[in-house]
Amino acid sequence: QVELVEVGGGLVQAGGSLRLSCAAPGRISKNMGWFRQAPRKEREFVAAITWSGRRTSYADSVKGRFTVSREDAKNAVNLVMNDLKPEDTAVYYCAAAAANNDAYSLPNQYDTWGQGTQVTVSD
Repeated sequence: QVELVEVGGGLVQAGGSLRLSCAAPGRISKNMGWFRQAPRKEREFVAAITWSGRRTSYADSVKGRFTVSREDAKNAVNLVMNDLKPEDTAVYYCAAAAANNDAYSLPNQYDTWGQGTQVTVSD
């Protein structure tokens, strides 16, 4: 299993931007996903990208505001979040998929998770 570490969370005002990065010690040759979990809520899908970077998928709630990308030179997968809203407040997790067939959106399709990074968006 690959070890994943998320960085880049923090506190930002509504309308602002943050860039999260998910790094691994070596090349990430897996489909990758970003999920988030707010207090007292289920973990929910945010975005995913295939190992090649050719295919991405997004939750409707973030489509047009968030962008997922791969940075293979740095063994990283990034999530750029623009026009942030208070409802985006959550712990954000990156995950590596168990298979490489698609940009998966279900947590049980991922078998390796990072420790999470807190994103807080104030009014």
